[in-house]
Amino acid sequence: MKRYALLINGEWRTTGKSMQVIDKYSGEVFAEIATANAEDVDDAVAAAQLASKSVLAPYKRYEVLMKASTLLRERANELAEILTREVGKPLRESQGEVARAALTLEWSAEEAKRIHGEMVPVEAAPGAEDRLAFTIRVPVGVVCAITPFNAPLNLTCHKVGPAIAAGNAVVLKPASSTPIVSAILAEIFEAAGLPDGYLNLLVGSGAEVGDRLLKDERINYYSFTGSVPVGMRIREMVGLRKVALELGSNSGVIVDKGSDIKKAARECVLKGVANAGQVCISVQRVFVHRDIFEDFLNAARTEASKLVVGNPFDSATDVGPMISDKEAARAEQWVKEALSEGATLVYGGKREGRLFEPTILSRTKAQMNVRCSEVFAPIIIVEPFNTFEEGIELVNNSQFGLQAGVFSNDLSHVLEAAQKLEVGSVIVNDTSSFRVDQMPYGGVKLSGTGKEGPRYVVEEMTEERLIVLRR
Repeated sequence: MKRYALLINGEWRTTGKSMQVIDKYSGEVFAEIATANAEDVDDAVAAAQLASKSVLAPYKRYEVLMKASTLLRERANELAEILTREVGKPLRESQGEVARAALTLEWSAEEAKRIHGEMVPVEAAPGAEDRLAFTIRVPVGVVCAITPFNAPLNLTCHKVGPAIAAGNAVVLKPASSTPIVSAILAEIFEAAGLPDGYLNLLVGSGAEVGDRLLKDERINYYSFTGSVPVGMRIREMVGLRKVALELGSNSGVIVDKGSDIKKAARECVLKGVANAGQVCISVQRVFVHRDIFEDFLNAARTEASKLVVGNPFDSATDVGPMISDKEAARAEQWVKEALSEGATLVYGGKREGRLFEPTILSRTKAQMNVRCSEVFAPIIIVEPFNTFEEGIELVNNSQFGLQAGVFSNDLSHVLEAAQKLEVGSVIVNDTSSFRVDQMPYGGVKLSGTGKEGPRYVVEEMTEERLIVLRR
């Protein structure tokens, strides 16, 4: 069993306390990592603040990030294996996450060289003819990155990469259930030549480490991916300081008549169960035109029946374990509640420990948890609509608004969806789950505030400063 330490101001620190990390499929402990106390938190923030006062030249940031991307690729097999053990996702999904993480760092590196301001025509105002003005962008200072369990490598790179590209220093707190890939990422940045203090790693509970970070006024920017209640609490605690919140969704997909039914059904099922449904943009609610509803339902049932649930290291496995017994039991309870209230089980519904069978429900009601809340499990609901306008209303009938998918060959319907769907992104002829790492990514309503994607995060992690010159 390998043991990992915290990284604070360039020092790998053990603390006398540690937590064990389990393999989510076998339940066996495979690693141990030190946990932070109050002094460690204070030291990490102090180190980041000191580092942020120095100037790391843009080209140096580019070099460090590119080197980190290269080193990450060199350790791809190791990282993919640890992701599969920490998270439980099938190995091929973990390999995909590693590849995306390397690209995220690469995109961040390029953005380090593109930070710029603009001219401001103040001389056009009467009385200001003798002045010239322009803006520059300066780092915000100390960034606190709080990352989730479901994509702990790539989503960490989405926070750390742009923060360093923008010239900031980072205090990173990964999810307690999946901290090991963050420790390896910190090793990679150290080997890439990132100066001491620019990346500090803290591990511990939200109640101890998280709350102390939120109360520390030396931190200038918080980037959080996780649940709505925690996001709300962060917003309340940090006051006027900058916050980016990515809080999830119960993503909807519209399947219009005239669509390729088998293709749409296959994509909706596969993107509803990827990473055991534990993805913010997982397909959860599918609304299908009534003319093709039964055909779609039959095709979805067929696709679900092909999927293999089991050991994520087995190449045949499509769906691995959920993150914990507690979450799997919660999902099972939600399905039982829906069935007791009149929903129909189209496929699946069985649970064995953390393993949850791909599940399709229909005849659900709007107030059911499987429909109105974020299910974060391999469960989708499929319901009919009569008109395309009704389909849009059904998707919009949600407290969330991250991304939505629309399968349609009717251009007028596509344009209507683009204008009327209350989401951050509308994905046409694909599901809500499409994402590449350079695109702007973020939602509305309870899905959060701010955008991910290196170019867009760099803007948020810098302050615009106006410079006015007078002759």
